[in-house]
Amino acid sequence: MAWWRRKRAVTGEVKKSVPKGVWSKCPSCGEILVESDIVDNRSVCPACGYHHPLTARDRLASIIDKGSFVELGMGVEPEDPLGFKDSKRYRDRIKQAKKKSGESEAVIAGTATIGGRPVGVGVMVFAYMGGSMGSVVGERLTRMLEVSLERRHPAIICSASGGARMQEGILSLMQMAKVTAAISRLREAGQPYISVMHHPTTGGVAASFSMLGDVNIAEPGALIGFAGPRVIEQTIRQTLPEGFQRSEFLLEHGHVDMIVQREALRDRLDYLVRILTHR
Repeated sequence: MAWWRRKRAVTGEVKKSVPKGVWSKCPSCGEILVESDIVDNRSVCPACGYHHPLTARDRLASIIDKGSFVELGMGVEPEDPLGFKDSKRYRDRIKQAKKKSGESEAVIAGTATIGGRPVGVGVMVFAYMGGSMGSVVGERLTRMLEVSLERRHPAIICSASGGARMQEGILSLMQMAKVTAAISRLREAGQPYISVMHHPTTGGVAASFSMLGDVNIAEPGALIGFAGPRVIEQTIRQTLPEGFQRSEFLLEHGHVDMIVQREALRDRLDYLVRILTHR
């Protein structure tokens, strides 16, 4: 008999279960951590620096001045223009996504300040159908960019997405051009656009506005690319390099400008907004 079982047999000690949510195992280093320690560290593993998923609202709050956010496009909500149905009706998937994420769509967009300076900001909601880009995502981001153009201030988009939303077909792909055109107008007016890519940023989102920043920032270890590594390997029938499509690989090959730890992101954005809008 194991020693701890013998002890309980002799002393009558009853094993106490650990309450759910107290401990968490890091998927990167395997360290067993107190859940509250991870939360206090902005959902970054204090042992290895692994960046755990963060909700869109928490991500937004971590980069802007407190109480400065004014949301845009809340009245624009998804419909089912194609009457799409696979294993479920698209309308049912929308209801399920709202309940799961607590958000009305896969992006939160609006205006805020960072370091007292006005910015437009959009944050993708990965918990809503994998942060997929449909018509409403494109509309909300475009409205945010147009307000930034009108008020002549920078715009920031934080991406975490699986790409275009297949349930909206060609209408979802059109959002790539729509948001890109709005970014072009902002750039022509001399206002910077900063892209921040979180894990994962893929598909049509990576193939359009996420890679078009005047400055492209990535979180450590984020998967960024159009198609996933497994699909690429099957297509070209070759083994990909170690770390392919991760932030560090992309920085080394010139696809992103910098990798910024989550705890330092707000200060870095504050600095970039300051120098890019200096007159």
